Amino acid sequence: MKIPTIEIMDTTLRDGEQMQNVSYTSEEKLTISKILLTKVKVDRLEVTSARVSEGEKQSVLKMLKWAKEADLVDRFEILGFIDKNKSVDWAKLVGIKCINLLTKGSFKHCTEQLKKTPEQHITDIRETILYAAENGIKINIYLEDFSNGIKTSADYVYTMIDTLLTLPVKRIMLPDTLGILNPFETFEHISDIVTRYPTTHFDFHSHNDYGLATANAMAAIKAGIQGIHATVNGMGERAGNGSLD
Repeated sequence: MKIPTIEIMDTTLRDGEQMQNVSYTSEEKLTISKILLTKVKVDRLEVTSARVSEGEKQSVLKMLKWAKEADLVDRFEILGFIDKNKSVDWAKLVGIKCINLLTKGSFKHCTEQLKKTPEQHITDIRETILYAAENGIKINIYLEDFSNGIKTSADYVYTMIDTLLTLPVKRIMLPDTLGILNPFETFEHISDIVTRYPTTHFDFHSHNDYGLATANAMAAIKAGIQGIHATVNGMGERAGNGSLD
């Protein structure tokens, strides 16, 4: 029996840095990225959000300078947004080859936060993805608030995934954005998704609000997820993320 390979994306330098009182210098970011890729040997790194600051831009340029020498540029990713292609232009400027595009994974987030219909949101997503493809940048998709979406508006989630699969999307990433899931629910919902879409690569992104981030990640793996997001020591926004160690 072939043992499945689980891809690990470390987001210490993006989500981890959203932890209160945590901030890295560009030199620290370079050192951390080197260790994670060459010593720990994670598969991918999410290193910042697009257009945060000039300082972040310089940090990314420094990391990518090393990555080019080490032939590891394709391991670097950034969080990007539906922002009239500004995130794509920023990624192209610094040399990033892959954007993790933040989209809405629940009907509530779509209609109440964006004040848009699902059709309008899908149109915006499509335009961004196609613009990225024209500029040689790969796209992974975050379905933000997936855990609430799959509970309260499952048809919305399925419609989003169905649409995304008609576009050049490399991975679809399922975040428990508010950390509301337990391992039993995680297993149920991830099993449903991977059964419905057996040829699609899905990642799971956990949060630790109830101390279950790592347990939920393990439940997602058992359910058949192909990728897991984690941070060093479980650092991250609010109560943190799944722990890399």
